Amino acid sequence: MVTLREARRLALALPEASEQDHHGIPSFRVRGKIYATLPDDDHIRVMLDSEATQAAVAADPKAFEELWWGKQLAGVSVRLAAVDRGRLADLLEEGWRRKAPKKLLKAR
Repeated sequence: MVTLREARRLALALPEASEQDHHGIPSFRVRGKIYATLPDDDHIRVMLDSEATQAAVAADPKAFEELWWGKQLAGVSVRLAAVDRGRLADLLEEGWRRKAPKKLLKAR
């Protein structure tokens, strides 16, 4: 189980991470690009590729659910009450890596 406060802390622990409003909900960004959002007090959404999303859902369908944006699989919706802290940290880093510029990735 991960608290909302802890999820926020994990998302902001990544290099150059910032929190900004996105249509009324908190979003986590790296150099302006969103890698996660907090739609409510019980979930965090992480922007992953379809392979990583499907792997997370297959591994633990109680904690993860596919996140669709129209007809596009955009990432995973994570149930904070059901997710392991380490697994959430890994997924957030994966989402961050997808959005971070190459120069920042090399520096890490």
